[in-house]
Amino acid sequence: MLTRFAVAPSGFKESLSAQAAADAIAAGVRRVVPDAEVDLIPLVDGGEGTARALASATGGRLVALPATGPLGEPVGTHFALLGTGPGVGPGSADTAVVEMAAVAGLSLVPHGLRDPGATTTYGVGELIRAALDTGVRRILVGCGDSGTSDGGAGALQALGARLLDEDGFELPQGGRELTRLHHIDPKGLDPRLADTELLVACNPYNVLCGERGVARVFGPQKGATPAQVEELSAGLQNWAYVLTRDLPVTCDLYGGPGTGASGGLGAGLAALGARLLPRFEVLLDHLDLDARLARADLVLTAEGALDHQTPRGKVPAEVARRAKLNGRPVLALAGTLGEGAHTVPGVDAFTGILPAPMALAEALVRASELLTDATERALRMILLGAGLPRGAGV
Repeated sequence: MLTRFAVAPSGFKESLSAQAAADAIAAGVRRVVPDAEVDLIPLVDGGEGTARALASATGGRLVALPATGPLGEPVGTHFALLGTGPGVGPGSADTAVVEMAAVAGLSLVPHGLRDPGATTTYGVGELIRAALDTGVRRILVGCGDSGTSDGGAGALQALGARLLDEDGFELPQGGRELTRLHHIDPKGLDPRLADTELLVACNPYNVLCGERGVARVFGPQKGATPAQVEELSAGLQNWAYVLTRDLPVTCDLYGGPGTGASGGLGAGLAALGARLLPRFEVLLDHLDLDARLARADLVLTAEGALDHQTPRGKVPAEVARRAKLNGRPVLALAGTLGEGAHTVPGVDAFTGILPAPMALAEALVRASELLTDATERALRMILLGAGLPRGAGV
């Protein structure tokens, strides 16, 4: 009999936070197994909810402040100061977490205004400066769910770098301006950066340039037309060239792992000396995830879409990989099922949450209800199958 469940979902983009998704799945489990032991492990991948989740996991706190949003207007945002809770490594009390999605995320850009050539990461740089003001010695930048494609140019400008065109004038904000970049003047960069460890939690599969470059892979999702995709790709290529020429860069900004994270923010921060690290290595250690999965009879995970991209650094794939190290079965639930959904390593069964075709707007509003209902249906099927005698016919 299944009695212990580990519920480890990611959020559903523009719909459910990871915590809300975990709560919805748990409600579905308890409809079927009322006395179930359910361990809620909402997972973050560097995107929305990262700062809040890590502050909660470590006994830290959020610092609220205004900063420049992706459209250049002020938005209310935050960063986290980590505490020293269970599972937290030495020195974490001196660590801040800057969640780029909280100040430059896609959810902050209304559908009618989505133009990744115009949006900026300036606010990310402002959050880094605000974190430096607290005296921390380490800043972890979570990448994910971005609404930008400026290569981190805005963040560097906020940190004091001057981005100049051929005539010596400073460039306006936005990724489309990068084709005109001629020179970077780093003299005004915040000197505290030299004494601060800057870590970037990112998807290593995301690279800045080339056929799999970030503008081509993610630009259309952020509202770019085919012509804009090519414009952004050219701008990011030039960005990598000028960064490498004008700053003491020691890594491959064109195609190095993680350089394309959050519209190229990874490359911009790497040029300042940041280390780009696989996000799950950085983020999940605070949650004692492996031990918690090992205690479960069944692991449930979820995300907005399950498809061929899932194995490329998405939460369900990482959960399944870790669960399988401990021989735990895995059920994945998804808002949509795409090509390759059946090929995600470690996922034993999967299901979509929609019971019938419906408009996207309705599905987003009803996501919690749909996820709970789908969990109930899937678990009843699993328990029915577990109760059938071996070799029973239908």
